[in-house]
Amino acid sequence: MLKCQFCTETATVHLTQIVGGKMQKIDLCEKCAKEKGVSDPAGFSLADMLLGLGAADQIKTATPDELICPQCGFTQPDFKKTGRLGCAACYETFNEGLATILKDMHKGTSHKGKAPTRFAKQRIFADQMRDLRKDLQKAITEEKYEEAASLRDKISQLESQLK
Repeated sequence: MLKCQFCTETATVHLTQIVGGKMQKIDLCEKCAKEKGVSDPAGFSLADMLLGLGAADQIKTATPDELICPQCGFTQPDFKKTGRLGCAACYETFNEGLATILKDMHKGTSHKGKAPTRFAKQRIFADQMRDLRKDLQKAITEEKYEEAASLRDKISQLESQLK
């Protein structure tokens, strides 16, 4: 069990915030969390609490075209800098530009990870079968029946090799 960093009671509130490019974590009991203003996420800053400053001194101001999360005060530049969003509300706030930012950061929006080598042959086979079936449907649609028969035979041959 984690203990509150102020009074050593059992911690029930666990906060993580990136301040100055460094991640800071703090564990609080319910009583200390209320005393420190954690129940009001919009007015709470971990840096303020650690430094004993008022939250009003650190309120971020955004340029007119810059979005700011009403829940945690996170901005798009914060996201670009850290690669993380501040809270769940950030997804709604930055929804419009999020896909573009992610695409720029990760050079795409789809992930094509590595597959275990033992599946490589199966994947190649599945891809070949998919392509042949697609070509077969196209040949039938275009009424190229000789080509369709040849493709059907190739599909049958590949399927028999699998067995």
